[in-house]
Amino acid sequence: MINANPDVSPSSPRDAQPTIGLIGMGAMGRMYAKYLSEAGWLKINVCDIPSKHADLVRDYADKPNITPLLDGHAVSRSSDFIMYSIEAKNIGEVVRQYGPSTKMGAIVAGQTSVKAPEREAFERYLPADVHIVSCHSLHGPSVNPVGQPLVLIKHRAPPEALALVENILSCFRSRYVYLSYEEHDLVTANTQAVTHAAFLSMGTAWASALSYPWEQGLYVGGIETAKVNLVLRIYSNLWHVYAGLAILNPSARIQIDQYAKSATELFKLMLSGGSGAVEEEAKLRKRIEWGREVVFEHRSKGKKERKPILLSQEVLDRFSLGRMPTAHRDSVPPSPLDTSSGLTPPSKYRPNSHLSLLAMVDCWAQLGINPYEHLALAATPIFRLFLGVAEHLFLSPSLLGSAIQSGLFDTWHRSDDLEFVVAARGWSQCVSFGNFDLYQKRFEETRLFFEGRFEEAGKLGSEMIKAIMETEVLREEKEAEEGME
Repeated sequence: MINANPDVSPSSPRDAQPTIGLIGMGAMGRMYAKYLSEAGWLKINVCDIPSKHADLVRDYADKPNITPLLDGHAVSRSSDFIMYSIEAKNIGEVVRQYGPSTKMGAIVAGQTSVKAPEREAFERYLPADVHIVSCHSLHGPSVNPVGQPLVLIKHRAPPEALALVENILSCFRSRYVYLSYEEHDLVTANTQAVTHAAFLSMGTAWASALSYPWEQGLYVGGIETAKVNLVLRIYSNLWHVYAGLAILNPSARIQIDQYAKSATELFKLMLSGGSGAVEEEAKLRKRIEWGREVVFEHRSKGKKERKPILLSQEVLDRFSLGRMPTAHRDSVPPSPLDTSSGLTPPSKYRPNSHLSLLAMVDCWAQLGINPYEHLALAATPIFRLFLGVAEHLFLSPSLLGSAIQSGLFDTWHRSDDLEFVVAARGWSQCVSFGNFDLYQKRFEETRLFFEGRFEEAGKLGSEMIKAIMETEVLREEKEAEEGME
């Protein structure tokens, strides 16, 4: 039995509406409060730690349908649908404290990025007479939720409880994805672990080299634009957004470790192959080609070939933080590409090894991950973008050939590649230790290096994501229509 009609809507009378409770008012909690309030739900109770109660009262003084309460006991006792927006590492303690106060017949959800600790906490501390229908919006608080995947997990609940949650959250206009707790953790590992590791490693490498790459004139334009904007987007967020997934999800640990291995092994092959070892050069080319075949054959296998994700490099240039100075470009020695092979890319985009992308595809291939399966299921905007960047590189013989040739024989970016490998191995070791304090220290040290750059990058990054996601939503709608014909 649930405490409200599952067909209720924001237009229903106040007495007929469920009371919605939000425990944890960080960025995601506030995002949920915003959309639920604007949709017209009239009874929304919220809380954070008691020391922040006065801030909540002030912030929501002009929102009569949002009521800040002192703590989670007050929210749990009075609410019919309760959502915990709590860091994964703290979910057990918070639910232990407030879970026993949950109102009889209420529905409880969690917004954690890793569901195994959440599930354990809910099963252990929630009364048997309440229902569990969890959720997870697979995007950040600054991303428009329309069309984005919103995972729903009907774990311990009747069908009408799921229907009520669907109605409450319909104001996000997100795309519901129905998974189990176990499926959620596997999918989120597959769509987020490697992409986060790649961008965290890039940022740490740049910070270690004391270099803003977009200001040096060497990594500017095209797919470099996507890399830079997404790195800054990740480091502009709070560290715990990524730590829980990396440390508490066993599948994520495996993938982060493999990513570091892939980066290391490919870099070693570049060094040995570029020094004249013909067999090692052949090994590098063979391994990269194998990764391309394993990962990207899924684009068209058994169905009509899907269109590429990424916008053109010229369109991406609109969102670039840097511009390549002509004088600096002319001072760089030419890349020793074999122009007779037809591998020369457009001259405005200087070739480099793209080691971060080569390692990501190699990691997926080594672990047997099909990224397109997860793209259709529950891809985050960052995963979709990074897959699009990799797709753009690997499906262009000219660009991929140039990256291999540059990795083997160009020396101007070799120190940058070395910094990247060291950073990737460092993040892998950090995650393997399972220490949140160490993760926070490593993240915030790098974040400090980029402080002051986030505002501009945030605007450009949001515009870039919006442009690409709009084209992706239209493409998926068109493919769905064609599939029904």
